[in-house]
Amino acid sequence: MKLNNKKTIYVGFAFFLICLFWQSYDSLIPKILVDKFGMNQTLSGFIMALDNIFALFMLPLFGTLSDKTKSKYGKRTPYILIGTILAAVFYLCLSFVDGWQKNNIADVDIDNPNALATLYDADLEFKMPDDSRTYKLKEKLSREEFLSIEMYDKDGNINPDYTNYVVPVRQSYAWKTTKANPATLVTFIALLLLVLISMSTFRSPAVALMPDVTIKPLRSKANAIINLLGTSGGILVLVMGIIFKTGKAENALMSYIPYFSVVICIMLVSLLIFKLNVNEPKFVEEMKAESKLYGIEEDAEEENNSHKLSKEERKSLYLILASVILWFFGYNAVTSKYSVYAGNVLNVDFNTTLLIGNAAAIVSYIPVGMVSSKLGRKKVILGGVVILAISFFAASFLRAGTPAMIMNLLFALAGIGWASINVNSFPMVVELASGSDIGKYTGFYYTASMAAQTLTPIISGVFLDIRYTTLFPYATIFVVAAFFTMLATKHGDSKPDAKTIMENISEMGD
Repeated sequence: MKLNNKKTIYVGFAFFLICLFWQSYDSLIPKILVDKFGMNQTLSGFIMALDNIFALFMLPLFGTLSDKTKSKYGKRTPYILIGTILAAVFYLCLSFVDGWQKNNIADVDIDNPNALATLYDADLEFKMPDDSRTYKLKEKLSREEFLSIEMYDKDGNINPDYTNYVVPVRQSYAWKTTKANPATLVTFIALLLLVLISMSTFRSPAVALMPDVTIKPLRSKANAIINLLGTSGGILVLVMGIIFKTGKAENALMSYIPYFSVVICIMLVSLLIFKLNVNEPKFVEEMKAESKLYGIEEDAEEENNSHKLSKEERKSLYLILASVILWFFGYNAVTSKYSVYAGNVLNVDFNTTLLIGNAAAIVSYIPVGMVSSKLGRKKVILGGVVILAISFFAASFLRAGTPAMIMNLLFALAGIGWASINVNSFPMVVELASGSDIGKYTGFYYTASMAAQTLTPIISGVFLDIRYTTLFPYATIFVVAAFFTMLATKHGDSKPDAKTIMENISEMGD
């Protein structure tokens, strides 16, 4: 029994472009909302959650629709093709609206020599990043003191006075401008919803394609490769962020049109690779033949009807989905807020630390997949939850000036922990499905994750508006809770592979 790595990689290009998109979205949309539109963390979190509200309904809907779709291209491929093209078009339009808002606040752009004077003369109220009190700028600093603030100190580090005063005052000015010109924000949000509705139409079908073409015992290994490709997409976006310098303080108001254009081009090239190499109907038939060969094919009743779960199986499904909700509550709070948190609390480029975490994850995926085949999915998930919780708890104590080695180590551990969870959680859900309703169960999985991603940006934003340093303690609490719900799960695990670790390594290398 051997996984077809080449076929799995081609199938994984759909997930590659999805993760490429989401990494760019999570990295830059919060920054645009805060830096250019001037929103606080609560309001920006609410805007970030709007798309997820649509996804709550659309992911199971399109997962189920794709189950019932019959076309010469297969059940999932049509959704992937159409959804990606629509998302790319709307995403490009979104970048132009970002440029429109940049022009609206051009008089306080960092490159404008009169920017500080304009900010001071605007008579603004502001709140320091880690303080719940609101100040009048003129009551806090004299004009001369404010105009004398430099972005960097003599050692090249971000000046704390710049972070504490200039950044929040500039955001206050941006919000005042947004309220005076609401058409830009309304257009931005409308396009944002169109982009993410387009993504929602094919996310469940794209993920369901892997179990459609992979026999059950090899799904954790296949999911490891799929996630490796997805994380590669995320890493590529972070490398682009370093190249475009999106995390630098001096580029807070930069135009993102070139950056978005490159992301869109990569998405479309990935789609082309997928289309040229994935013959979905052929791959599905090959999977059925292989399953029959090993005596693990679905029976006739399951192939034509939705699988009825027993009471205990249904309980396990609920517990797995609860675990998904809880760890996404913690993990997505960090990913959706970190680009702002990194600048205001850690004084670091968010791209670099996230790159470390993603690099650690990508190195971990294949070993995690092999260990999961040997030990079972549940044990590996529990280990990953412990690692993620420890790394988030320790990250609660990070501050500006923390040695880079410590910071990088914690993000690497978080990447390993998340890889251990991510490789195994989706296969546990679809293990309970039959061949005829994989898309529906994929929808269940993504409904759970998107429910968390709908609420956690808002709730974590409320806490961040009170005190920025609540981010990682908040994430830790939810990840720890996920340990106990997963511990109680009894079904959805794989049967451990009787082969040795070295045999598994040999197979993965073929």
